Amino acid sequence: MVALLPGLSAKVHLKVSEKDTAIAFRSGEVPVLATPRLIALCEEATSLAVAGNIKEGCTTVGMRVRFDHLAPTRVGVEVTAEATLERVEGSRLTFTVLARDPNGVIGVGKVTRVVVEVERFLKKAH
Repeated sequence: MVALLPGLSAKVHLKVSEKDTAIAFRSGEVPVLATPRLIALCEEATSLAVAGNIKEGCTTVGMRVRFDHLAPTRVGVEVTAEATLERVEGSRLTFTVLARDPNGVIGVGKVTRVVVEVERFLKKAH
């Protein structure tokens, strides 16, 4: 690893489209932002938060997600997800994630990622 220090953060944005809905993700029957899509947006922010701070040949992979999706967001509305690196324990990185739309907080949680050597990791894939 290079310099992974608590406090690293990043924000990402998404304008919710039909392809982001619970219907499109087959995770529900309503045309609002799907929980799996919101979690993916938060994971994108975690990856971006440490981009450029990981040794060449390494990356981070998701290990655990604990997330509360608190409010629905309609198609056409912009969502912002922010991730902040909270804790570094060896190769394990714990992030706090927060998602908002113009009406306020829509999701909160923790995401744990692990720094891995890409080639070694891929050799383990089944």
